[in-house]
Amino acid sequence: MPNENNSMTLPQMQRLLNIMQDLRDPKHGCPWDREQTMDTLIPYTIEEAYEVADAITKGDMRGIRDELGDLLFQVVFYAQLGNEQGKFDFDDVAAGISDKLVRRHPHVFGDLDAADSAEVLRNWEQIKRQERQGNDVEEASVLAGIPSNLPALMQASKIQKRCATVGFDWAEPAPVLAKINEEVEEVRVELARNEPNQAAIEEEIGDLLFAVVNLARHCHVNPETALRKANEKFTNRFKKLEKLAEKKGISVEKASLDSLEDLWGKVKSTEKSENPVDS
Repeated sequence: MPNENNSMTLPQMQRLLNIMQDLRDPKHGCPWDREQTMDTLIPYTIEEAYEVADAITKGDMRGIRDELGDLLFQVVFYAQLGNEQGKFDFDDVAAGISDKLVRRHPHVFGDLDAADSAEVLRNWEQIKRQERQGNDVEEASVLAGIPSNLPALMQASKIQKRCATVGFDWAEPAPVLAKINEEVEEVRVELARNEPNQAAIEEEIGDLLFAVVNLARHCHVNPETALRKANEKFTNRFKKLEKLAEKKGISVEKASLDSLEDLWGKVKSTEKSENPVDS
């Protein structure tokens, strides 16, 4: 059974809720905190979530703890605003997620058996569809509830995973690779036109990106994580290129593409000799 020992947790949670109330106090609270609304908090919430992810990626346990605290504060802030509007409070938020977790884990809190995580996910999506029953056609859709403002790679992955739960999916990566090649060819065709259509190019590149996300999913790769690592690798290599150029007396701003490509190749060669496994 889940751990029910909350003797240390609840006092600190109540302390945080009390601090939030004090910050929002109309007379003695913080002027900045009093000015905030749910809309104004959105960018801070997104930023805090990314800072949690960054700390986890770096393996910084103290940073993870601190950033999770910042993210928890965002939840408490929204709950305080909801309470002030008479809509909901923190207890409602906690009760809602507790009820949902119990409802969506019948293999833990009920009599259903789940052999593996794949079966858990299938049951999860089925329960979600049951929860949507009775709503209008739009909300009853398999794709209902996917936020439109998610990062595009994450949204694409979520759309594809939802469709896969009802069997609308390839069974292996090979046909996905074929689809990527097809999409690359369609981009090439658009670029080769005498008068390229920018809207068509954008559409075809979007289809290509969607297909690449699909390949990542079939290969059990998180596309956001993969792209973030690729960004970091490129950034590190380019900084090394700049240092190498400086040593050789080459101006990066004025150098030809061939010269920069030559420097880039030297950087990659150095990396391979230093760490052949990762090259």
